Amino acid sequence: MMRALFALAPAALLAACTTTPAPTSAPAPVPSRPVVQPRPAPPPPVEAPRPVAGMIMPEIMNAPGLEGVIRMDGPGLLRRFGAPRLELFEGDMRKLQFAGEACVLDVFLYPLEQGADPVATWVEARRHSDGAAVDRAACVAALSLQR
Repeated sequence: MMRALFALAPAALLAACTTTPAPTSAPAPVPSRPVVQPRPAPPPPVEAPRPVAGMIMPEIMNAPGLEGVIRMDGPGLLRRFGAPRLELFEGDMRKLQFAGEACVLDVFLYPLEQGADPVATWVEARRHSDGAAVDRAACVAALSLQR
């Protein structure tokens, strides 16, 4: 009998070491991770479309100090201000942005007739530091002097 007791002792000790999990009423919450969607590839650049019949004439700015910019074509603007910091096309509009320490100048170019090259019809100017509007002619002069 002693031998049987010694033979069962290790089994009893091992059984005492195991635990059974306590029953729970709800499963433990699984931490959620945000689903990250890959960004789609940007669309390829599109050339500016040519103006179509029945186009609306853009407003042409007429302000002192802008005579040398208004109605100037793209190559002329590049000769005057250098390479643009930004160039955008939207429909038949082309926007060139020139920047210097004094200001940022946005020049909007539109074709004035069907099939014509776009020319500057409007300009906007703002301070480089905070975006506040500045005198357009003063900005044109400041950026012209930097060249």
